[in-house]
Amino acid sequence: MIFVPVILITSIQLFTNTPTLIPLPDFLQYKYLPLNAGTIQSLIYALGYILLEPVVGLICVPTLLGAAAYMNYLTMTYGATATSWSFGIFIVSWIAQFIGHGAYEGRSPALLDNLFQALFLAPLFVFLEYLFMFGYRPELQRRVEAEVQKKLAQLNTPKNK
Repeated sequence: MIFVPVILITSIQLFTNTPTLIPLPDFLQYKYLPLNAGTIQSLIYALGYILLEPVVGLICVPTLLGAAAYMNYLTMTYGATATSWSFGIFIVSWIAQFIGHGAYEGRSPALLDNLFQALFLAPLFVFLEYLFMFGYRPELQRRVEAEVQKKLAQLNTPKNK
């Protein structure tokens, strides 16, 4: 639950190194949210999360756009230094994910099974887990946990180990 958000945020920073992909009129521009690949990534995640779980998606919007704005600020202010740090943290986080899954769960991360799930749904799942700790939609929590248990039972069969 620690490294998934770190991977997302550092990937946003890495993508902020692209030029503005969609120019906007001056009155729609915000200095730290140019429509580069990092900002667009954040917008896609926000829109997708709103479509999947509207309340959580709307809660994620300021988090994702705030992350994009801050990562753009770091890129504009510190350039290659910010990118080097983000790249290092990104790599260490992926290594930690693989070690964590291998050592504590006995299997590889979802990245190897389902790229969409690993890169797009995992951050939403982690955010939901945090909200569940505070009592968010207990009926949804029960349904999610039941599905997780079913999936774990499938993954724990000798064929899948």
